[in-house]
Order: sequence, then C-alpha cells, then structure tokens
Amino acid sequence: MPVQKKHTHMKPTRIIVISFLLIILFGTLLLTLPISSKNREFTPVLDSLFTATSATCVTGLVIHDTGAYWSMFGQCIILLMIQLGGLGIVSFAMFFNFALGRKLGLKSMQLASESIGSDDFSTIKELVKTVFKISMSCELLGMLSLMTVFVPQYGTYGIYISLFLSVSAFCNAGFDILGFENEYISLTNYADNPVVMITIMLLIICGGLGFIVWNDLFAYKKTKKLYLHTKIVLLATVILIVVGALGVGIMEWNNQETIGKLSISQKISRAIFQSVTFRTAGFNTFNTTKMYDGTKLLASALMFIGAAPGSTGGGIKITTFVVLMATVYNVIRNRHDTIILKRRVDKEVVYKALAITVLAGLAVVITTCIIGIDKHGFKTVDIIFETSSAMATVGISAGISKLASPLSKIVLMLTMFLGRVGPVSLAYSITAGFANQKKNEIIPEGKIIVG
Repeated sequence: MPVQKKHTHMKPTRIIVISFLLIILFGTLLLTLPISSKNREFTPVLDSLFTATSATCVTGLVIHDTGAYWSMFGQCIILLMIQLGGLGIVSFAMFFNFALGRKLGLKSMQLASESIGSDDFSTIKELVKTVFKISMSCELLGMLSLMTVFVPQYGTYGIYISLFLSVSAFCNAGFDILGFENEYISLTNYADNPVVMITIMLLIICGGLGFIVWNDLFAYKKTKKLYLHTKIVLLATVILIVVGALGVGIMEWNNQETIGKLSISQKISRAIFQSVTFRTAGFNTFNTTKMYDGTKLLASALMFIGAAPGSTGGGIKITTFVVLMATVYNVIRNRHDTIILKRRVDKEVVYKALAITVLAGLAVVITTCIIGIDKHGFKTVDIIFETSSAMATVGISAGISKLASPLSKIVLMLTMFLGRVGPVSLAYSITAGFANQKKNEIIPEGKIIVG
C-alpha cells in the first residue's frame, strides 16, 4: 500500500511571527556593535535586544535615550525596524511582488491577508498598494510639515529629525531623537508648538485607523457606503479621544507636577494630545511619571483598548472593545445576538474578541505580578501602567523599563512581542499543527450555570 506523503505548509500566522523574530534578532546584532553607540563601545546584548524588540514592535519603551545614546547608524537601524515593524516585512515583500507584476498563489494571498488584517482576497492586491500609498504619503507630508520647525532650528539635521519623528508617529512607535536637547524629553519642549503637536497627532491617528478603513474611505466615492467596520472605527476613535481628553484634563487640572501650573489653553491642548498618544503612540508633552494614580489607570485602559485592526497601533483593538461592550449590552437586554448599528455580528467574531481580551488581560496581570515579585519598590499602579504600555505597544513609561532587572526586561519584551503579533495569532502560530479536531465528531451538551 503506497505511503501518502504528508504535505506540511507553514501557517501564515507562524510566518508572520517568525518574520518579526528575525527582524528583532538581526536588529539586536547590529545594535550590539560599537558603531551603533555614540561612545563606540559594545552595547550589552540584553539592552540591544530590548531596544530592537521595542522598535520592531513599534512600542517605544527604552532603556537608553535614543537620541543621547545611539549613534546615527544605530538610530537609522532603529528607524528601519520601526518602519518594517509598523507595516510588516510580509507587507513589504508582497508589495514588491505586486510591483514586479508577479502573480501570487493562494498561500501567498492568505499570508498577505493575515499580515494586513483583511479577510477579502479579491481586494488584497489593491489593499497592499493602499498600505504603501497611505504610509509613504503620510510620512512624507508629516516630514515636510515638521521641517518647517526643525530645519530653521537645526539646519540640514532638522530634515533627519523630521523624517525620524514622522515615521515614528505614523507607525505609532513613540521613539524620538530629541535626547540631545534633554534626555527622555520626548516632545515636552514643543508642547506649545501647534505645527509639531497637530502634525504628530494627525500622523498617530492616520496610522491608528487601519488600512482597511482608509481603503474603504477611498472607495466611498464609487460605492457611496461604508463597511460596519469603518463606521465603528471612526465613531469609536472620536469618542475615545474625547473621553480620554476629558479624563486627563479633569484629573490632572490641579496637578502642579504635570499641567496644574499651565494656562487653560495649554491644559486643554496637552490633555487632547495625551489622549491621542495614550491609545496608540508613546510621545508625551509633560512628565507622565508624575500623573495621579487615577490618570495612570485611565491611561492604562486607553492603552489596553488601542487602535484599529490592520493599523500600526496596538492594544486589543477598538473593534474588539466595541464588540464586547455591545455583547454585554445585548445580554442585558436579553438578546441572543450582538447587534451593532442595526447589524448582527457573527458569533465567531464575538468569541475571537473575547479570546483576545482575556489573553491580553492575562498577559498584563501575569507580567505585572512577575515584575512586582522580581523588583520591589515599584508602585503597583506604575507596574500596571508600564505593562499595559508594553502589551498595547504604546511606549509611554512610568520609569520602570530602564530600572527593571534582567528578568523584568525579558518579561516586558515578551509582552511587547505578544502585543504586536496579537495574542490569538501568537497562540495559534504555536499550537497550529497540534490540533486534531474531527469535523463530524458529535460532542454531548453540558449545562453550566453562570452569574
């Protein structure tokens, strides 16, 4: 009897996970070299690995100030990792294949679809092109806008500063190279500059909406309709920005360590900026380590929710949060289906949203516990803040990353990686091939009482 060969194909999710790992490892190797640091000495492997993970996972948590510690070569490596991590190396590969006119097979189409976060194969080619059109256009326009501020101030070096900040903001990375002004200063020195603030906020929002939304908006002239996904993302984004701004503004209004000493207009502008950056990016316009505990918890919640699917931002994603809230609301109303904007949501989507939220929540809890046990002296709320920032790939720090022990840094790196590739995708990439579910298997029903 002939032996049948078992054809094994690597799952798209596993390929994507491996591609991120390869970028991180290669980046770590380059950052370790003396040419990457300003003092021209070897950088410890753990520090390089942490930085490479943070850059590739577009997080922004750092051990060393990017502008003060890393050389021009090291900064360029970090910038490249941010760009590859933000858009995904798979997306780059697919774009060049399409640009060269190569036809892709079913597996390649599945890979491209998984990388971008779309389930529509018929539009995948146009969507990949849209990813690069939007990315390059936004980053170029952002750079040109920022150049009006930094070129007059720093000459030709201002072009490089503008490019770095534009890419970092659009990719929701939160890295900056302004450490030569003051270490770990972020955008504090430019908090009253409307060009810098508005440009950075628009770049963060554009990158956080997701390319599926942008593709749908571009097609609106022809279709005259928007997907439910697009409506949810746009509406929820506005609501979260407003709620976040009100929360930060009200709670920090009299905090003399943050915005308490500022004028009313300055308080409002900083509250709006932090609301935008808390959810997806990682820049700051005041010392976030001095915020009240209540504000840190609000920021942690905003970070946990994050940006939209198929975007450069992290978190459990806006749509996941909306689906769960809608499910709770419909259960309260004794409905058996999840209804959003007069549309029924498939049960499978609800189950996936629940799985994503539970896994992400467990990651935050477990990481918080490990850091709390491993390194005493940190406030619990600060650890939650830092861990949420890592899981949601935001990058705003409570000052824990640079003071953490080696074990805590490793745990934070794992959390950043989990947040970037997605908890369900990572779990599936690990367990794919082990599942042995029989299609026609009949499983008896069991009754459980909950609530």
